[in-house]
Amino acid sequence: MTKIVNHWIGGKTAEGASGTYGPVTNPATGEVTTKVAFASVEEVDAAVAAAKQAYLSWGQSSLAARTSILFRFRALLDAHRDEIAELITAEHGKVHSDALGEVARGLEIVDLACGITVQLKGELSTQVASRVDVSSIRQPLGVVAGITPFNFPAMVPMWMFPLAIACGNTFVLKPSEKDPSASIRLAELLAEAGLPDGVFNVVHGDKLAVDRLLTHPDVKAVSFVGSTPIARYIHTTASANGKRVQALGGAKNHMLVLPDADLDAAADAAVSAAYGSAGERCMAISAVVAVGAIGDTLVEKIRERAEKIKIGPGSDPVAEMGPLITKAHRDKVASYVAGAADEGAEVVLDGTGYTVRGHEDGHWIGISLLDKVPTTAKAYQDEIFGPVLCVLRTETYEEAIDLINASPFGNGTAIFTRDGGAARRFQMEVEAGMVGVNVPIPVPVGYHSFGGWKDSLFGDHHIYGNDGTHFYTRGKVVTTRWPDPADAPTGVDLGFPRNH
Repeated sequence: MTKIVNHWIGGKTAEGASGTYGPVTNPATGEVTTKVAFASVEEVDAAVAAAKQAYLSWGQSSLAARTSILFRFRALLDAHRDEIAELITAEHGKVHSDALGEVARGLEIVDLACGITVQLKGELSTQVASRVDVSSIRQPLGVVAGITPFNFPAMVPMWMFPLAIACGNTFVLKPSEKDPSASIRLAELLAEAGLPDGVFNVVHGDKLAVDRLLTHPDVKAVSFVGSTPIARYIHTTASANGKRVQALGGAKNHMLVLPDADLDAAADAAVSAAYGSAGERCMAISAVVAVGAIGDTLVEKIRERAEKIKIGPGSDPVAEMGPLITKAHRDKVASYVAGAADEGAEVVLDGTGYTVRGHEDGHWIGISLLDKVPTTAKAYQDEIFGPVLCVLRTETYEEAIDLINASPFGNGTAIFTRDGGAARRFQMEVEAGMVGVNVPIPVPVGYHSFGGWKDSLFGDHHIYGNDGTHFYTRGKVVTTRWPDPADAPTGVDLGFPRNH
């Protein structure tokens, strides 16, 4: 019997009523294992209505009450991390260790939310004028929504909802329809932790559900992670409907390797960052820029390591890389490799013909490595989102920084060097939101914020960290003057208020 994933509305499972379902495939076998209900406008409205009703009490609840629930949720999440990782592997395809790492990074933001009391402290200035005090506070927005991608079905939602609900908001999640089960399990664990009904809701679906969240008058803010074209659409549409928006888009992350770098360490980092999670992550290194005469040596070291990567089903404990999420995506990734030579690149490794014995119908693709890639090639210009690494060559650091900064994306970048001065110059000159120095994937820890520049971010706030707290709250300033019983009446004064 095919499994059915339904919505979660008002603290319980809500069976799909639209009659429309989407297929969920096991990427390792190509088999459709699950159907996911697609929400109608009415079902999205029901989720928002449940969240709005829950906000009446949740928004007024104490910080102690909220954080005690989050502490219980954290313990449950920790206890069930293997189970959640198995759900991710079954529907996304990533290997179990990678799925466990995803859950661990989500737990970081739950930890941050458990300590939200410090983040939400206000400010007070006393005696700004005679017996006048000024205080500033932060208050929740109301109903907020999250729209999340397929590549991290547990982590990215946890970048959003723990902080949102800790700040006193209620939440409606629209996860990817390609791997929806993890989001429902998170909802169940939140309920088990004691979260009141309606504070966290999940609706599945496609553009119809997304558009309703973007235009619904009771949704006050929208968080999104996905491709740049959709991020731009989310930002434009939600902003036009009066909503606060943080929309994180795509990337083409560069790794600059200077001639003085430890090339073995650089090659290790390039392979890990390019091919981990099959390249299906917005912080993957997809372009290595080799400066000077080191290019041939570096490419050979990358090739030697890449050829040893074990590819197989995510459930196989020896597998280091799994399949891609869908056959259509696998074919699109392969097309970039197939056309690379005609665009002037040298194909060092071609993984497009790779299959796994006994799983021939899976969405398999092997490791691909392209050298001497021109900046005009599609393999360089587009976000491929697969295990394809481009190597570009420059003669100088100045050429390299100009090349990197010419990219329309500005998500993450890295430099490998032993020269502290060069590294400092790079971190100041590069146009990207996250920089690694001898660190290939500079995803910030939970108490800093994640976000890029240029076409990698639409909106004013990065996600999680202090920016996350500010995004899910709004400031209010209160000026107070209490009369002293001994004061005499001052009478009417139409002049500008005096502070002295």
